[in-house]
Amino acid sequence: MKLVIVSGLSGSGKSIALDTLEDCGYYCIDNLPVSLLEEFIDHVMLEDKETYNKTAIGIDARNQRKKLGAFPASLAAIRNRGIDCEVVFMQADESIILKRYSETRRRHPLTNENRPLKEALEIERQMLLPVEGCADIVIDTSYSHYHQLRELLKNRLGEQGKSSLSILFQSFGFKYGIPLDADFVFDARSLPNPYWAPELRGLNGTDAPVADFLQNEPVVKEYLDDISAFIQRWAPRFESDNRSYLTIAIGCTGGQHRSVFLVEALAKQFQLHKLNVIIRHRELR
Repeated sequence: MKLVIVSGLSGSGKSIALDTLEDCGYYCIDNLPVSLLEEFIDHVMLEDKETYNKTAIGIDARNQRKKLGAFPASLAAIRNRGIDCEVVFMQADESIILKRYSETRRRHPLTNENRPLKEALEIERQMLLPVEGCADIVIDTSYSHYHQLRELLKNRLGEQGKSSLSILFQSFGFKYGIPLDADFVFDARSLPNPYWAPELRGLNGTDAPVADFLQNEPVVKEYLDDISAFIQRWAPRFESDNRSYLTIAIGCTGGQHRSVFLVEALAKQFQLHKLNVIIRHRELR
């Protein structure tokens, strides 16, 4: 089991860190009181190891100062239970945090009518010293933009190369309309049509005789290679832009033969690329 505890200064990017970990398959909990940390481990995490196999917990200055002081002891107790635990602490220059709060106009959790933002930041730094002292990874986000921070976190936590992008390959028939939720639509109607072979007409693209017919057509292979190259080039760009889903729709006249075969072939290929692949044949019943 793996536990990542994310802490740091307000405005330093903790929410981005938790969002990134959630995209990497972590069960994420924000602002768990330190006093409940060990109880959560014993009565939730360890009792449902499948659900909480990878867990990330956000802990910040919304906790009471006294409770934050107990963090090192709680961390030691957790590690004594045999859980692989890493503490990530995020920080940024005061001037940068002040600028971020000015731009977003959000309220710092420690400010009030008698305590300005600058004073709240200083109090927060002091409160979080016990957590910072336990950090395995300290990340300064002063000059990192959103995407750089996501990539940095994935690299530091060993999640690089684990795709969070799901690709849906969908076949359809143009005679029934184009899928409205598709990101990219490819038209396979110019390819040789098995429908005109009487022995293949009643079959579909998942059947071996139809697959053999299309695999023996050089133009089908060229078309398949072109779509594959397009996806290989552009899918990583969608993923780096924090996209979770990408829908590739391939259509032929009736959605029974050519489009079905192409979707099956592409899905089989991209399952080897560590991508999460989903198949849907809209017209097959």
